[in-house]
Amino acid sequence: MKNVHQFGYAASHYGLEHHGLHNLWAVWWNLPTAALHDIAVRNREGVTVHRGPLVVRTGQYTGRSPNDRFIVKESMNSKNIWWGDINRPISEEHFNKLHKDMMTYLEGSQLFVQDVYAGADPDYRLKVRVITETAWHNFFARNMFILERDPDVLANFVPDFTVIHAPSFTSIPEEHGTNSSAFIIINFAKGLILIGGTSYGGEIKKSIFSVMNYLMPDRGVLPMHCSANMGDGPEDTAIFFGLSGTGKTTLSADPQRILIGDDEHGWSEKGVFNFEGGCYAKVIRLSAEAEPEIYATTEKFGTILENVAYDAFTRRVDLNDARWTENTRASYPLVHIPNSAPDGLGGHPRNVFFLTADAFGVLPPISKLTPEQAMYHFISGYTAKVAGTERGVTEPQATFSACFGAPFLPRHPFVYARMLGDRIEKYGANVWLVNTGWTGGPYGIGHRMPIKYTRAMIEAALSGALDNVETEPHPIFGVLIPKHVPNVPDEVLNPRNTWTDKEAYDYQARKLAIMFKENFKQFQDQVSEEVIAAGPKVEPLEGIVTKIKEILE
Repeated sequence: MKNVHQFGYAASHYGLEHHGLHNLWAVWWNLPTAALHDIAVRNREGVTVHRGPLVVRTGQYTGRSPNDRFIVKESMNSKNIWWGDINRPISEEHFNKLHKDMMTYLEGSQLFVQDVYAGADPDYRLKVRVITETAWHNFFARNMFILERDPDVLANFVPDFTVIHAPSFTSIPEEHGTNSSAFIIINFAKGLILIGGTSYGGEIKKSIFSVMNYLMPDRGVLPMHCSANMGDGPEDTAIFFGLSGTGKTTLSADPQRILIGDDEHGWSEKGVFNFEGGCYAKVIRLSAEAEPEIYATTEKFGTILENVAYDAFTRRVDLNDARWTENTRASYPLVHIPNSAPDGLGGHPRNVFFLTADAFGVLPPISKLTPEQAMYHFISGYTAKVAGTERGVTEPQATFSACFGAPFLPRHPFVYARMLGDRIEKYGANVWLVNTGWTGGPYGIGHRMPIKYTRAMIEAALSGALDNVETEPHPIFGVLIPKHVPNVPDEVLNPRNTWTDKEAYDYQARKLAIMFKENFKQFQDQVSEEVIAAGPKVEPLEGIVTKIKEILE
């Protein structure tokens, strides 16, 4: 690129003009963590706090903006995308107009570039270029993706997909076909993602995760929104599916096991592999006692803390302070976890855990699933929101997110569910449903299952202690509840026993079961009768069905 100042480490011969960027003032290539941290502070993008992390603010967007995410609709992908509220189409004409205007806006700017990978397995990895307007977002990309350290490879790096991130550039809905000033647009034909109007770092990593979710099934890899760890070797690999707040990151960060990754993985014919090189943990009210390894990362140089409160004088953070958002986050490289897998690779999972935070207090704290039940619960992807977490939420609300990650699924959920079912059958994995939510009553009456009990249940499943234990089926959901788990009181295993008012439990259980059945109607034309039959068995209660339909709509 002529007349442009090129700084940094191993600039690629494949310059930014190939992405439509011209007349720039400077380009900073593949800067290391310390340099990006320094520039972010110097540019007033963030503040260094006690023990070295960088604290940043993301403005009005403190989480993902799903209504502003689009996929360019063109002939190559139009029949493969699961179009709807999750995957909104945008025309090629609108994308091209937005791209042109965005590139014009960035003329004269200094930009930061990281050339990285998504996918720890070299046979399946995607070459990704992340171009950012700010140093801290480039720092974020360096944390979250897999690094290439060979300068010769970087000098000849040609990306498969490119992310251009400019939060200060906003779109005009009337001209660009967007819903607001913010946008996240994926163009599969051009291998290009445009992000603007939002500073939330998660949009960068989740947009590439969506790309992997689209590309990997054609290569025989099941992409999964899950964490993964292993015991003494790859033959003892476990994966943990779950939506935000269910304990996916916390429970996989086990000091006795090796962490493969906390959020995004693929399951190939060789085993499980991490898509990322870092972790993006939710840290609101994080406990040093319950989550020591993750807590320690919040006091390390190289960590980015998004929207975490801190004392302006002492620079000490307060993880209990939600003044900016409940969705406070820490982005850190995987090596910050002392017992992480350096290569990001595991074997075929021996155990698969579906985590749910059931605020209704209905589901057992642990239960074993048949293969058909596993398919049913995977497609359902259930958890619950509790009162106070979002404006207008005054009582527990059921949330169903297909495959525990619907916002990131470009293809129909059945594509991923069928692949999971095939792998469970082929490799003989045990599947467990784990309720990390409430017991003894719903939210507001009961209490959250103690994490020490949840850890003990998972440890028992991993060790094989539950392989031959006596079980009883849940009368409505049919899942198999163990009658004894080491280091867990027997009375907490069957949720009905923990409720003082048994009739209230029965009513709540039937209410939740009807929610499951109503939600599953959208998928039942795509699955077998055996999978449909694996769902809850319940006769409708008078008046509930209408109310449930209103909630789900």
